[in-house]
Amino acid sequence: MINKIVPSLEAAVADIRDGSTILIGGFGGAGMPSALMSALIAQGAKDLTVVNNNAGNGDTGLAALIAAKQVRKIICSFPRQADSGHFDKAYRSGELELELVPQGTLAERIRAAGAGIGAFFTPTAFGTQLAEGKETRRIGDRDYVLELPIHADYALIKADRGDRWGNLTYRMTARNFGPIMASAAKCTIAQVRETVELGELDPESVVTPGIFVKRVVKTGAAA
Repeated sequence: MINKIVPSLEAAVADIRDGSTILIGGFGGAGMPSALMSALIAQGAKDLTVVNNNAGNGDTGLAALIAAKQVRKIICSFPRQADSGHFDKAYRSGELELELVPQGTLAERIRAAGAGIGAFFTPTAFGTQLAEGKETRRIGDRDYVLELPIHADYALIKADRGDRWGNLTYRMTARNFGPIMASAAKCTIAQVRETVELGELDPESVVTPGIFVKRVVKTGAAA
C-alpha cells in the first residue's frame, strides 16, 4: 500500500545530506515551509545550496538556516530586504555565496528542470552583468541569454491538504513556487495543514500530483 505520510518532521528530513541542493518554497512568508526548515536546522545538514525567492526574513525560516551556518550558497532573486540581516552578515563575511537570478528566470529554470528541458533562451538580463559568461544569441530582432535548469536533491514545500499518495492542494498565494519545485527535485517533502483519506480531495483541485511527492508530514499550521 502506498503511504507517503511520515510520522514526524524529524523523519521527513532525516536523510538530507551535507552538500545537498534544496529548493525551498515560499514568497516571503506565504507558503514558506517553516516547520520543515526548523527540523532541518535541528538535523544539522550543512554546506547546503538553497534555492528560494529571497534570502530569508527576520530570525525564522531560511534566515535561521543561514544564521545556523548551514547554507554555503543561495540562488535567489531578492537577497536584500530591510530584515535580511543574517544574509547580509554571512555574505559580507564571505561565508555565503550568492547567485542572483531574475525572478521570472528563476521560476522558469526550476520549471524547466521538472519538464525535462535542457536549457532555454530568454531576453531577460541580456547586456547586464548577470549575462556575463553565458551563451547569447540573436533570434529575430532580439538578443537572448541561454539559461540552464535548476535541478535539486530535495524540495521543501508547504501545502494545505495532502493524502497518502502525496496529492496536494494549496491555499491561495501559498501556492507560488511549490508546484514547480515539486517537479524539479529528486525528493519532494511537503508539510501540510491537514491529511485526508484517498478520494477526499477533489481531483480538479489537486495542483501537485502525488507522483512528484515522496513524503507528506502533517503540521497543522495554516497554509
